[in-house]
Amino acid sequence: MINKAGILAAATLFLGLAAGALQAETYHGDGHVLGTPDDLTWGPVGSMGEGAEIAIIEGDLGEEAPFTFRLRLADGYEIKPHVHPAYERVTVLSGTLHFAHGESFDREAAEALPVGGYAIMSPGDAMFGYAEGETIIQLHGEGPWGIEYTDPADDPRN
Repeated sequence: MINKAGILAAATLFLGLAAGALQAETYHGDGHVLGTPDDLTWGPVGSMGEGAEIAIIEGDLGEEAPFTFRLRLADGYEIKPHVHPAYERVTVLSGTLHFAHGESFDREAAEALPVGGYAIMSPGDAMFGYAEGETIIQLHGEGPWGIEYTDPADDPRN
């Protein structure tokens, strides 16, 4: 059983990704923020292991504030069953994300989300998926952000 205290602890652990790479200035409505994909800085995602990279667009994932980031997943990358402490809002920007609700990884249960596809999941609801082709997804929401795997053996931080 996954509890709220565990999710909040995972949020703190998630911040051990790439020192300094997990935050960008939070937008506070002063002018516009514009950028291109070439402006992004990609780094490792310690909580997701090999095959996943992160680029923070705005925010500090450890703060109670808005954030926007992208994940780049290698072809075949598996997102093991996990939960988050806050709503997750995902949009597929490239590739195909196969995604499903549940505590056990099951490729057959996953629904293909092509470019432009999206998903919204509530806090504490277990989910999993995998990438078909190099896949880039954009996530946004309110922090603090984190991840807790339903099976601790799936957590690359262990």
